[in-house]
This record gives sequence, structure tokens and C-alpha cells, in this order.
Amino acid sequence: MKLTAPKAILFDWHATLVDTLDAMYHAVDDVLLMFDELGLLERLTAPGKSKTEEDARLVSYVRDFQRLHPKLKADKKISRTDIFEVLFDQDSEAKMTAHREFNKCYRKHFGEIHPFEDGIEDMLRHFRRLGIKLGVLTNRDREFLEHEISVINVTGWSDLFDILVCGDDVVYRKPAPDLILKGIKDLELTPGLEIWHVGDSTTDMAASEAAGVTSIFFNGACWDKGWLDKIFPGTIKHPHVPDAVVDNFKEFQKLVDCCLSNDSSWKQFPGK
Repeated sequence: MKLTAPKAILFDWHATLVDTLDAMYHAVDDVLLMFDELGLLERLTAPGKSKTEEDARLVSYVRDFQRLHPKLKADKKISRTDIFEVLFDQDSEAKMTAHREFNKCYRKHFGEIHPFEDGIEDMLRHFRRLGIKLGVLTNRDREFLEHEISVINVTGWSDLFDILVCGDDVVYRKPAPDLILKGIKDLELTPGLEIWHVGDSTTDMAASEAAGVTSIFFNGACWDKGWLDKIFPGTIKHPHVPDAVVDNFKEFQKLVDCCLSNDSSWKQFPGK
């Protein structure tokens, strides 16, 4: 397929550029323990309404035990946003409540942060030299992102990005397109395929499509093709399929460089 060369690249933060998964899962478990008092247990996705059998098992386990299954946390293959999407499906109010309480709980756990892979800082500096605008979008609140981006790799990465957009900057978080659209506006650009959004979750891809930008799925969890086909089925009910999938940032940099050199051939993700 032919991808439009990027003028701007908007990155998800957690589990894409950086690893904070342990703190995230601790905070999610804290929130799940509060579901009964928050009135969220009865709002969990009803039996038979889940996207996959695995989603249904996650909902069932949370309903029974009010915590995440140990294997799910050990695998480190699902984000907080995707967990709440699975648990509450179309119930936006319930998801907003869960995200709000998560932020309160995350304050107790966040702190240590590392690049998701070696070489990410060099890649970002390479893109800046090429004149590509860079931004970070995250469903988490600004207090967390501004701290984390200032301390990562000791000296921080604040100078690498033109804009930061956080969950508390908009009304609706991903999978709504609000974060992406605000980021594009802050860059004084317009939505289009020359804006790339890179993320590790199905909600990132849904937000990309809703915003009308190019969607790049970062497969840092190393899911195989069978699982990718399952989470991106390309059906009427679940139509969101990424424009491209990369397993690491060396692949991603190669993809960007190919597009900029007018050689944008790339294996299309099955289903798009």
C-alpha cells in the first residue's frame, strides 16, 4: 500500500514510547476494588456483548474478583484504556468514572519510567532533523505526563516534542478523536493522512480513524497475526484496522524514511 509521508507524528506515551506498565496495573487493581462502591459492577459489559471470548473472560473475572487476572498482568499486553473499553463497552459515563478514579490511584504508584526500547530518543531526534512535527497524546492527566517526560533518561525528552495533549485537556479521551484533533490544532495543521498517530491499543486505532489520520499500530506486545486479526477484525461492529503495523521502532523509522523518499511500499495490514 502507499502511505502518505508524514508532516507530523503524534505518539501515544505509555506502552508505546515508554514503559510504565507495572505502575499502571497496580493502579487499575486499586480502581477495580472500588467498583462496587462506585456503582460500576452493575455497569460491566453484559454477557454475550463482548468483542471476543478473551474480553468476555476478562469481564467475568473482574465481576467475580474485582481485580485483574495475574496472567494478564504478567503478559503486559493490554493498556488501561483498553481494559476500561472491554469492561464498559459503550458506557461512556462509566468509563469516565473509571478513568477519573484511576488518576487518583496512579498518584500512589507512578515514578520510575524507562524508554520502551533502546534507540527511541535517537529516532525522535532524527525525525526532528527531518522537519517532522512531533507530539505526545495520552489519556492520562497532565501532572503525570509532565513529570515523566521531564525525568526520562535523566535529562528528559521535553525538548523533543512540539506539543503535549493530555486526557484532562479534552472532554472525551481516546477512543474519541478529541486528543488527536486538539494536537493537530495546536500544531496549526489540518486533519489528514499526512498526520500519523502511533499507538499500542485498539482505542488508539479507533481514535485515529475517527480523526481522519493515518493509524500506525505499535505491536510492542509482540502479538502474532492470529491475535491481530482477532482484535482488528474489520467488521461492521469493529471496523477499526490500522494502516500499518510495526513490531519495533527500527521498523517504524524505516517506514517513515521510505515514505519520505517516495518509496512508501509497505505490507498492508490484512483487512484494511
